[in-house]
Amino acid sequence: MPKKKIPVKSSHLSRRDFLQMTALSIGALGAESSVAAQLSSQRGVSVVVDPADPVASAAPVVWALQALSQAIAQRRINVRHFNSMEQSPSSDFCIVAAGSRSRLASATLKRAAVAIPDAPECLALVPSIHEGRPILLACGSDPRGLMYALLELTDRIQHADDPIQALKMRKAVAEKPFNAVRSAGRLFVSDVEDKPWFNDREMWPAYFSMLAAQRFNRIHLAFGISYDFLRNVTDAYFLFAYPFFLSVPGYKVQAVNLPDAERDRNLEMLQFISRQAVAHGIDFQLGIWTHGYQWQDSPNANYTISGLTQENHAAYCRDALAAILRACPAISGVTLRTHGESGVREGSYSFWRTVFDGVPQSGRKVEIDLHTKGLDQKMMDGALATGMPLKLSPKYWAEHVGMPYHQAAIRELEMPRENPASEGFFALSTGSRSFTRYGYADFLREDRPYDILFRVWPGTHRFLLWGDPATTAAHARAFRFCGGAGAELFEPLSFKGRRGSGNPGGRCAYADSSLAPRWDWEKYLYTYRVWGRLLYNPEAEPETWRRYLRKQFETSAPALESALASATQILPIVTTAHLPSAANDTYSPELYVNQPMVDANKRHPYGDTPSPKVFGNVSPLDPQLFSRIADFADELLTGERTGKYSAVEVAQWLENLAEIAASELANAEGPVATGRSAEFHRMAIDIKLQVGMGRFFAAKLRSGILYAIHEKSGDRTALEEALKAYRRARESWSQFAEKADGVYVPDISFGPLPHQRGHWRDRLPAIDADIADMAKKLESVISSPDQSERVRAAILEALSFPLRASAGCSHTPPSQFVPGQPLRIVLSIAHRAAPVSARLYYRHVNQAERYQIAETQSQDGNYRAEIPGTYTASKYPLQYYFELKSGAEKPLLYPGVGPDLTNQPYFVVRAA
Repeated sequence: MPKKKIPVKSSHLSRRDFLQMTALSIGALGAESSVAAQLSSQRGVSVVVDPADPVASAAPVVWALQALSQAIAQRRINVRHFNSMEQSPSSDFCIVAAGSRSRLASATLKRAAVAIPDAPECLALVPSIHEGRPILLACGSDPRGLMYALLELTDRIQHADDPIQALKMRKAVAEKPFNAVRSAGRLFVSDVEDKPWFNDREMWPAYFSMLAAQRFNRIHLAFGISYDFLRNVTDAYFLFAYPFFLSVPGYKVQAVNLPDAERDRNLEMLQFISRQAVAHGIDFQLGIWTHGYQWQDSPNANYTISGLTQENHAAYCRDALAAILRACPAISGVTLRTHGESGVREGSYSFWRTVFDGVPQSGRKVEIDLHTKGLDQKMMDGALATGMPLKLSPKYWAEHVGMPYHQAAIRELEMPRENPASEGFFALSTGSRSFTRYGYADFLREDRPYDILFRVWPGTHRFLLWGDPATTAAHARAFRFCGGAGAELFEPLSFKGRRGSGNPGGRCAYADSSLAPRWDWEKYLYTYRVWGRLLYNPEAEPETWRRYLRKQFETSAPALESALASATQILPIVTTAHLPSAANDTYSPELYVNQPMVDANKRHPYGDTPSPKVFGNVSPLDPQLFSRIADFADELLTGERTGKYSAVEVAQWLENLAEIAASELANAEGPVATGRSAEFHRMAIDIKLQVGMGRFFAAKLRSGILYAIHEKSGDRTALEEALKAYRRARESWSQFAEKADGVYVPDISFGPLPHQRGHWRDRLPAIDADIADMAKKLESVISSPDQSERVRAAILEALSFPLRASAGCSHTPPSQFVPGQPLRIVLSIAHRAAPVSARLYYRHVNQAERYQIAETQSQDGNYRAEIPGTYTASKYPLQYYFELKSGAEKPLLYPGVGPDLTNQPYFVVRAA
């Protein structure tokens, strides 16, 4: 007999309806067989909820109770619901769901000596005894906290061999959110690839159920982000979004060719989606990223906008925004970009003040979230004048993912110009506010009247599977940097099919249809689990994600966890140390377009990179702590060393991680990999690809150093070794590209240009051409000049396996500083350490500024420095680190990057 499905009814569900529905549905499940019925009678569960408890009666909690009941019933266990403990049979295992302030919860928490903070979204699971009977209390400080408690029990039941034992907890669990905002960004960029999921009424409840279970508390559904510049537009669906949702009275604005019925259905879907989000305890954020309405040089655009003029543009946008917010009362926030890529000239303050006024005209409190590129105080003042709460969302590590800390400095290319442009469409973001493009810029003032949310863009990880608990926990801590409110993760596949490049057949781009999940996000269930849970609590127990891995992969789970964790670290390290473009539209290490090492005139897409635009001249994304290949070659040849991390060290990290990932994956696959699940094969192939990329970039980085040594010294041996390393890199690329054949489609498209689409094997000709140029150059070098000792040592170091020594020191940063008063810094050196000199590098937490340097004074094994009061008289926190020198040894950074590559490599002190 087929299993009957319990209907999911997530919004506006009354408690009476819920009890009736679950009683009927679960009764049907329990009656499927006599064996199941006997088991149910012996292993029943009672769920007790006081109908007078306002927390337990909230809609998200009612939905979570339904999810819990369904999970229990699917394990062939009878579940019943009662309003009080007295009604519950003593033979049942009893779960009490309550708000933490309820009488029973308060008494149970006190008896168990468990404290649950009086703050949003806190939860507790407490085993206890009530009148001689064992119970499990699931409670929350508010509806969302209680929902998380119930969903945690649901998750344990779904992944346990014995669900009853999973409920019989030995010790209490109490958790509170570390990051206040834990947001997922889902982007509509392609009518071909995104219309199916946007209009799928079955997908959204399942998707929101997953997000809520992993403790995401916000969803940002973004429209109008499919283009950065409104020219050569082909796919304009939702590009200027308002007329795709509604007709605004008083205006004759419409999307030409869009039927009115389809427009109305779009609004109905937006209403449905936003209601579903709220019913699952998730705040809904509407993203309107484009306010331009004229497509330039776009004869093949599928939709154009009529009825707008320069005179009515601002007023229409204001009234349309207000109309959408009134039509969709579940929307609690609006995200806007105001720089030139919005289609509106930068500095158009009057236009944006008019648009901002549409938010209060909705008649309720709605948060305004401003993307920070090009943002200045005048624009912020316009948003603040509405009286609505304001959040700013700077990019975290440009449009990529770096190592788990905020870059110590931005690239020189993004620093403020001495003579900034004052005119033009992008006068701010390419002029005086250029440093706002790819980091927190100057927005972390201590007196800020807004919140900061760090947005993680999909550049480094775009479509391959990734998930490492250790680095994710470190990222989660970094999102609280200087009082940050949390983070928004633009989902994998966010830019898939952008700029009219969408292809039918599924966003995951699998050629092997057996690997494709029903919904694209199901490929990334482990990624969502790790990120959501650790954003909520970076100290979460490993069981949180290991129960999922055990259920999916059984005995292979530990090895797969380790393999994916190591593979996940590879590309963010590359991003941090070597970034040919900060734009994910141009550079993606997952589908890397080769940058030439020899001939800068060879075709490549990298424009925002230092000249000459060759591999060895590329800047790190964190140039304060990592050295360029060319600069490191200079260090090797001159002997004037810095403490920055070199490409040799980075190559060694990549090699180590690749070998660990490959070894652990081999352990997981065992002698036979046939008969494995689609989930296993998806994970295995993506690990293999990232392993291959790690080996490729490691070998190419070593080749780059050796080639730079040759260029600076004329040494033939250096060039020979560079060519050997480059050929090893090429072999690694070829091997993993072959593995991807037949797994991924030949055209993995994230845009219409050649570097935005294609397959790994398409990249080999450019690699081969660069290798041929290097080989030709070697032919012209007859012999080396007399090789100096320094050149020999430089070649050996480029081929070495470096291990950076411990700094042998300790430091406790001051708890705070008083603005206007000197800040004294003391570094302690271990007695066993050799004599050192130490420099203090410090600056305000303002990326528009450069570091100051102070020499320390040695006294009794301590090194002291002082940040003057004239410098601390600032509205910004301070950050600093040390560079230590000991004789002729290479300088070290402290605290620097630790052995596990997950720490913050500098100290931060905030103002009193």
